[in-house]
Amino acid sequence: MGNQAVQRRLAAILAADVAGYTRLMEQDTDGTVAAWRAARENVIKPNVARHSGKLVKLTGDGFLVEFPTVHDAVTCAISMQGDLASSPLDFRMGINLGDIVDDGEDIHGEGVNVAARLEGLAEAGGICISGGVYEQICNRINAPYEDMGEKEVKNVSRPVRVWRILTNPDPAASEGRSPPATVGEDHQEVRYCRAPDGTALAYAIAGRGPPLLKAAHFMTHLEHDWHSPTFGPFYREMAARYSFIRYDQRGNGLSDRNPHEISFDLFVQDIETVAESAGLERFPIYGLSQGSAVAIRYATRHPERVSALILHGGYARGRLKRGTLSEDDRVRVESLINLIRTGWGQDNPAFRQMFTSMFIPDATPELMDSFNEMMRVATEPAVAARIFEVNAQIDVSGILHQVEAPTLVIHGRRDAVSPFDEGRRLATAIPNARLVELDTPNHIPIHFESVFPRIVAEIDDFLARHAAPKWVRPR
Repeated sequence: MGNQAVQRRLAAILAADVAGYTRLMEQDTDGTVAAWRAARENVIKPNVARHSGKLVKLTGDGFLVEFPTVHDAVTCAISMQGDLASSPLDFRMGINLGDIVDDGEDIHGEGVNVAARLEGLAEAGGICISGGVYEQICNRINAPYEDMGEKEVKNVSRPVRVWRILTNPDPAASEGRSPPATVGEDHQEVRYCRAPDGTALAYAIAGRGPPLLKAAHFMTHLEHDWHSPTFGPFYREMAARYSFIRYDQRGNGLSDRNPHEISFDLFVQDIETVAESAGLERFPIYGLSQGSAVAIRYATRHPERVSALILHGGYARGRLKRGTLSEDDRVRVESLINLIRTGWGQDNPAFRQMFTSMFIPDATPELMDSFNEMMRVATEPAVAARIFEVNAQIDVSGILHQVEAPTLVIHGRRDAVSPFDEGRRLATAIPNARLVELDTPNHIPIHFESVFPRIVAEIDDFLARHAAPKWVRPR
């Protein structure tokens, strides 16, 4: 240590180790060492650098990192666990905010001790955080959290409040490295990946069978939607038949809520990122609303990978690209954008109710309340306004003739969000597309509607002829 001055400071500390390292070394020493080296060089060090962390030390089976903020520490841990999903090693991570002592060679103190104890409480592939960390990030990082209560931990005089971040809600994957090949239709597994511009994207896998990738639409929240009476029943129907893969688009839900950029090109890049991370090779895409345009653009860019397209309530042209617009039309769109920006996040749902009544006019009060709440929790008002503005400018009409994949177009005759003429335009311009016309005003599938069984049956029949035959979910 020499004459190095001892420093004391407050810091966010991440402690991590490899679960079952001794057992893994006994089973395959060379393979375990190689996997640990690959994880260290390809995932851990790049993520730490990207999130402004300082790698304090590496141990035989773990590492210790200091961060300037708890936000950096938690987002780095989530990103690393997502990137490590394909590794043969499972890491446990603990994060704490506390005082540390820096002697120039190592860091010590209760801040480090608690982080190490939290690491020991985490399951394989999991993250545990202290109550102090949770208080700072619970409203800033929209991830699923579970309160584990107060825990007595070694060498700490008082109990520590512990929270678990549910990076992988499938409990069967928490022991060793033997998760099931599929997830039941009543559960979903949330994973993370990162777009080329650094934006963190959350995606969920549920069900079994051949894959079906859903392109993200205007507002999404993986956890809320899965449990909501609005989207949940349809998603579980799909998960009962397929390996149903959804993702939160940038700025939404469990994905990065404040991306540097939002654009249609980046929406397309995001579905490319998710498809790669999920290990999909050739697969069908279900595009709802705006997701139809994203699916179309992806399909023309990667025709060899798309086995089929389902375009539900979709459009090729956004609100500002549909033919000759009057000044009143432009003012109406601008008014909607301003309404989202100023009223979206208010506790009073009156502003959001207007949008809800457009999307699901036939819904029950329970469904409308759920849809209102989804819009509130999905994103911030400024981000919602920007997404709405981008969607209004979408125009993929010039590439519809390039779609090679078999295409099923499903559209409500009285849809107020995407006029029926937009669905008919898709079916007319896409070669050999088939149009299913529904007698409904609802923009999204509602489970108690008389047309709901038909929607499911049409998708089943279509995918029975065109879906990829099988898919093995990457470990």
